[in-house]
This record gives sequence, structure tokens and C-alpha cells, in this order.
Amino acid sequence: MSSDISRDDAVRASVSMDASGLCMVPEGVARPASADEVVELVRQAAAERTPITAAGGQTSTTGASISDRGVLLSLRAMDKILDLDPAARTARVQPGVLVGDLKRAAAEHGLLFAPDPTSEEESTVGGAVACNASGARSLRYGATRPHVLGLTVVTASGETVQVRRSGLEKNTVGYAMAHEPVDWFVGSEGTLGVIVEAELALLPAPGRVIGLGVPFASERDALAFVVAARESAALGARCLEFFDERAFEIARRAHGGDGWAAGARALVYTEDAAADADAEPPLDAWLELAERHRALDADVLVFDGEGPLREARRMRHAVPATMNERGSACRAAGGRKVSTDWAVPYRLLADAIEEARGVADRAGVEQAVCYGHAGNGHPHQNFVARDADELRRIEGVVEQTLRHVLTLGGTVAAEHGIGKIKRRWLPLQMTPAQLGVMRAVKRELDPDGIFAPGNVL
Repeated sequence: MSSDISRDDAVRASVSMDASGLCMVPEGVARPASADEVVELVRQAAAERTPITAAGGQTSTTGASISDRGVLLSLRAMDKILDLDPAARTARVQPGVLVGDLKRAAAEHGLLFAPDPTSEEESTVGGAVACNASGARSLRYGATRPHVLGLTVVTASGETVQVRRSGLEKNTVGYAMAHEPVDWFVGSEGTLGVIVEAELALLPAPGRVIGLGVPFASERDALAFVVAARESAALGARCLEFFDERAFEIARRAHGGDGWAAGARALVYTEDAAADADAEPPLDAWLELAERHRALDADVLVFDGEGPLREARRMRHAVPATMNERGSACRAAGGRKVSTDWAVPYRLLADAIEEARGVADRAGVEQAVCYGHAGNGHPHQNFVARDADELRRIEGVVEQTLRHVLTLGGTVAAEHGIGKIKRRWLPLQMTPAQLGVMRAVKRELDPDGIFAPGNVL
């Protein structure tokens, strides 16, 4: 292939790891700076049947952004915000733009890019679209998908196509799965095309936001509070984030020490927003609900204003960042962090977590750090496998947990996609007919299978 592809060992090693704990060294690395360069690279790859895997900030927890086959296509150099239209509330961006940079650009116009992956300062818009990223505030705003208005995609033949949402409220033409081609690519994890531009919807930024850190002596009380808050007509939570005792210990240290709610067994972090900067979010109603659910009300913290809210986000981000560090320290021995993102109907979350812990106990596996999006019934279990044998046992625990999750009407993956790590569990949830439809779409859009080998299918 082209001389624009580096075969240098150091360059290849620099893109061989993401947040999954896997290491895959590609055969070559390309770093295009324009859509035209992507087209040229894809055409060469297609002609030579060379696999090509697109990557952004490489924050994937599933191995989706690394590969040991063919060329790793790093899109980080394509990092321009091409247009931001405050009147239309839209942004047009290249795939390498960091989510955090787009959020700040939108905020200058009183607007909000709603998807908020915890890794927003490292993750790219292209990656967020490719895995349909969400985050804490997806409780209010949803994942990335509904905020994508249009995409420019380079297909496996090297053709550049533009797909846009129709905006139709009614449509009975053909199968529903074919109505909105935008949705073919959102969440496809790079397997169907390379996104080179995205048009995104922006929302009016709230005038005022408060955050609340609500500690509990009982995990069951914390999760009952989450259910009550979600179902309250008086409250409008943007997020309902759960931290078990182990996760709260990490968050507490990140916040500045061991003094906060030292006797707590769980924490719920929530945010409420008002459209008007002078409006008062319903703080009293939140505190009353917390008291009814036996919160440690003397230890409730209020995060009011831009600086305190940034601190709350930093505290939340400390949990996965710490677990990534613990997992990385075990790589040499064949271990790594093992992260789940299963989900169940939110009323069933307490029972699902209890059963997941029982599975780990019965297998003699150290309990995971458990935290995440309880308002959506969606926690993260972060295990650390210290060696290859422990990794095998933890993966067995995860599979047993997922089988139970599915009996509750849940999903094996709610946020981070399938990538390479979770591919083995896809048949637990999807029928042969569903998998067949997915393979048919893959064959139609990528007949030679050059895009993102090993991801999803």
C-alpha cells in the first residue's frame, strides 16, 4: 500500500492499546488529514484486500479501536469543527474532534452537545458515533444516536456517501430497518464504513444545574432512592449515578480525603437542571426524597456552579481511571481490567447486582467495583484479573451474570458496544435470524470484509 502508511515499530506500538486491556499491534498505521486521503487509503485497501480499522481517541473498553490485522486508520488529525450554527442548533465536525472540545464550542453559544461519555476529554466524536456512546446524562438526553442528523461516510468501495435523517413523522415504505441509513452507521463500530464528517444536533444549554452527592448506609436504600427519583413527577434528574462501597472509596479519595460520609455503603450522584439561570432547581424536594430513603442527610453534598460540577465530574471519572490503572499493572502477568456494561429494567437493578455478586462469590472471585448509570438500570462491574488464570475465571463469572441478566429482560451490552471482547456473548442475546440480518448488511456494505475485522461479527 501507499508510502503514507507507517511500518515503524514505535508508531505501530503507539496505537496498539486502548482501554480494553488488550494489546494488538497493527501491520501499519495511516494518519489521514482529510476525507480525500481517507478515500485514497480505502480504495487501496479494497484493491489489495487489506483490512482497515478506523480509530479515534482509542478509549474503547472492548478492543474495537485496535487491530493486529492490516492498517490502523487513526482519524485524530481530522479534528476541525467545520461549522457551528447557533440559529439552527447544529454542528458539522470532522471525526477526530474531541467530545469535550465540541461541548466547549457549543457552550460559547449557550448550547449543549448532549452525549457525555466520561472520557470526553480523550474520546472523539467519530468514536462516539461509531459506538453510539452515552454517559451519565443519557438518562435525560439519550445516547449519541438521536443527536446525529447526518453523516459523510467512505464505503468499502472508496465511494463517499452522505446520509441524512429524513425528518419524517410517518413512513411505511419498505422495512423499518432501511428507513434511516444514518442508523446503519451509528453504533456499527467501524464495520460498515469510515465516518469522515458528522452533522450533529445541539440543545439549548440549561441556565442552571445543581449536583447532589447523596450517601447511604445501605446499598438497597440507595437503589430504591434511584427508582423513586426516576419515577417522581416533581423531579427531573439528568443523571442518577450509583457508586457501591468500593467505588465510593475511590470517588471519596478523589474528592479530597476519607472524611466524607465515612460510614456510607453507597452513593448516588444526581443532577437537576433549570432552563433559567435565575430559577431554583427543586433542592428541597431532592433532600426530602433522600431523607425518606434513609440517606445520610448530614453528609449530602451540593455541587452548585461550574467549578463544583467539574469537580463532581472529576470525582466520577476517578473510578474508571483508577480501575484502568489497576488493570494495566497486571498486563505483564496476562491479566487486565474486565469491564461489564450490561443493563436490566431499572426496577430490577438491585436484584441483578445482588445475583452478580453471588456469582462472583461462588466462583471465589474478588468482588468487582460496581458503579454507573443506575437510572437506566445500567451499572459497570470492573474486575481486575491479576493473571491469565484469574482472567479466565472472571470471564466465566461475567458470562454467568449475563445469562441471568437476559432472564430479567436485560442486555449484555448497553453502552460500550461489542468490539472484540464481547463478540462471544452476542449469540446469548440475539437469535440466528437477527445475526443473519446483521451479516447480510455487512456483506452488502463491505462485501470483502475489509472494515474492522473482529469487531461485532
